[in-house]
Amino acid sequence: MVGMSGAYGGHSNGGESRAPNKEAVVVRAPKEAVVVGAPPPGPPEMEMAGVVHKVAAQPAQSTASKMKGKVKETFFPDDPFRSFKGQPLRAQWVMAARYLFPVLEWLPGYSLSLFKSDLVAGLTIASLAIPQGISYAKLANLPPIIGLYSSFVPPLVYAVLGSSRDLAVGPVSIASLIMGSMLRQAVSPSAEPMLFLQLAFTSTFFAGLVQASLGILRLGFIIDFLSKATLVGFMAGAAIIVSLQQLKALLGIVHFTTQMGIVPVMASVFQHTNEWSWQTILMGACFLVLLLTARHVSIRWPRFFWISACAPLASVIVSTLLVFLFKAQNHGISIIGSLKCGLNRPSWDKLLFDPTYLGLTMKTGLVTGIISLTEGVAVGRTFASLKDYQVDGNKEMMAIGLMNIVGSCTSCYVTTGAFSRSAVNHNAGCKTAMSNVVMALTVMVTLLFLMPLFVYTPNVVLGAIIIAAVIGLIDLPAAYNIWKMDKMDFLVCLCAFAGVIFISVQEGLAIAVGISIFRVLMQITRPRMMIQGNIKGTDIYRNLHQYKEAQRVPGFLILTVEAPINFANTNYLNERTKRWIEDESSSGNKQTELRVVILDLSAVPAIDTSGIAFLIDLKKSTEKHGLELVLVNPTGEVMEKIQRANDAHDHFRPDCLYLTTGEAIASLSGFAKMATP
Repeated sequence: MVGMSGAYGGHSNGGESRAPNKEAVVVRAPKEAVVVGAPPPGPPEMEMAGVVHKVAAQPAQSTASKMKGKVKETFFPDDPFRSFKGQPLRAQWVMAARYLFPVLEWLPGYSLSLFKSDLVAGLTIASLAIPQGISYAKLANLPPIIGLYSSFVPPLVYAVLGSSRDLAVGPVSIASLIMGSMLRQAVSPSAEPMLFLQLAFTSTFFAGLVQASLGILRLGFIIDFLSKATLVGFMAGAAIIVSLQQLKALLGIVHFTTQMGIVPVMASVFQHTNEWSWQTILMGACFLVLLLTARHVSIRWPRFFWISACAPLASVIVSTLLVFLFKAQNHGISIIGSLKCGLNRPSWDKLLFDPTYLGLTMKTGLVTGIISLTEGVAVGRTFASLKDYQVDGNKEMMAIGLMNIVGSCTSCYVTTGAFSRSAVNHNAGCKTAMSNVVMALTVMVTLLFLMPLFVYTPNVVLGAIIIAAVIGLIDLPAAYNIWKMDKMDFLVCLCAFAGVIFISVQEGLAIAVGISIFRVLMQITRPRMMIQGNIKGTDIYRNLHQYKEAQRVPGFLILTVEAPINFANTNYLNERTKRWIEDESSSGNKQTELRVVILDLSAVPAIDTSGIAFLIDLKKSTEKHGLELVLVNPTGEVMEKIQRANDAHDHFRPDCLYLTTGEAIASLSGFAKMATP
């Protein structure tokens, strides 16, 4: 815009350079008749025909410095080591230790008042983690004790390496379901329990390896392919599948399908009505109503969060007492059975890298690792935003990954930060990750001394606990908001949901991710391109379809592209531009006959060699038709490549480049008036 100062310098027509901090103006020489007609009147300063700012190129950089900048922005956008600059060597070592072990940031200043808050929070989430650990292990077709092991060692590792104050780690329903269903396709957990357990530990090892690698290599952006819409649909579908799987326990069915789809599950339910147990159904319905009521009370009145937190453990205790007193195991109600006391046993010798099962365990580890990592990072960031502190996504990936690697060697399966436990942890007033330590120590006491108390715990109550926990994963308001905002995103959400409940969990996720990637590719190959018009009385040019007050400028076709120009979209842009030019040229009105095509590149952040070739071909094509092509406000990288193209062939002279659309029209309109008889 005329009158702006400071930031626009560049090369003059004669090739002389100007300092980038000085205003550069050029008076363009009159050229041959260009335009018939004049633009709508604009501000007075825009009437200064012939005085325009030059388009400046960005300062020259070596190829090495450019590559360094791109690598830094790709892998280190947060610049985690910026605070190291200017610090003495000793201070840098201390800062490096704190970066690798976040516990060193809060432990030196830890106080008794903080511990009191963490103690209450830790005991509260332990009351939830113990029954959920047992339940989720059964969901993964693993011995119940493995669920408690997974609530002991991983929280201790996370307390040292994790950066979230609110994340409560342990087994989660979705990862448990996926691991159990994927491994069960190759090995029966009932026929070969030890082999199944080995595969679970090995899959956990690979899950941790994937997670830690993503963090160490700064590749966290990979999990961004699981969009909000994908996760909403996937979680809702998985919650329904998890709940349907609990019908086996809630109805007392013995012979139940091993498939995950809604059709075979419901078929199995009604094919075995003779196995339904009214005692089991009655107990399951009562405790499910109790758990859902407790959840509703805690949602309606948040200060009573402890009710939903304690309800699962209370249900386990009450149901266990009822079974013991009335000998309900003799009346069709199945129970957990005996569980051995003792802490986690080393399991590194149980990791199985046999080529027969290596592909299965790697695939299972990859899928469960990505899903659990996405959930853990998302939950950590959610609660961090509520307390106004930062969670480093890459550090979280490393922490969760190392937690699972250590867990695979200590009889644990895949763990991450669970939303339900983390919400309870947050509401209970946790201050640091010490709440995870308190929870782990509580689970340790349970493993050492209290395991015999769970002998008579009925499986039906564990199923009710799972249903009450996963019901919160069905987020109808989020799905409705997605529908209102973006129908294509809702289609992705719906495909994820339908794929999970009708096909399988992993296939449904793959379908949703595939549709999301296809949508991104469509946005790249079919970028937004629009015609702009002038808003009367201003030098502002906007989309004609969006702004009804915008008017066409006679003799000008103003186009704008809102995407990088590259090999994937140059054919589309070329065809679209030529079609618009043909439509304008065939109008037949001499007063509004097209003479100038303006291509606004303000929203084009990058361009490749195919994009430059597109601009050159468009320039030649317009000249053949007697039209003038001018480029407006090419960004730094685009301008740099235009200059390189000019070094070989002078395709874009300085009088083809303008800083703003208003300046281009004011300048070219003035020349047109001079050339018009």
